[in-house]
Amino acid sequence: MIAAIILLAQATSLPPCDQEAADRGVQSDMNICAHREYLAADEKLNAQWIETREHMRKMDANTKGHIDPARDDRPGYFDTLLEAQRAWIAFRDAHCRSEGYYARGGSLEPLLVSTCNTQLTRQRTQQLRELTEGF
Repeated sequence: MIAAIILLAQATSLPPCDQEAADRGVQSDMNICAHREYLAADEKLNAQWIETREHMRKMDANTKGHIDPARDDRPGYFDTLLEAQRAWIAFRDAHCRSEGYYARGGSLEPLLVSTCNTQLTRQRTQQLRELTEGF
């Protein structure tokens, strides 16, 4: 809940995307538009997360009593998904920070980070969708 409030505050305090200026190469507008694109991708990820999370919880409920803990003591579907998602977030943040370092301290750095965040977030959204469809 707190994260959602912070994201909302960031989204509303961010100036609108001036795509024409961004297309002309105005760096600040390119940064704003790229960050807004990331925020849109993140919204889709969060919606897919809810769907995948609920699907995995149902999978846990459906297998309750069918798995012998003496022979299979691995975590359930949801616990495994949550562990993977937390690891993915840490990976995304560190990896995209690294990509931004190509322009470390420069005006291009936020664009590189946002573009990376968008790409990886879209990939993760698809992965979560595939997990839901695969079970």
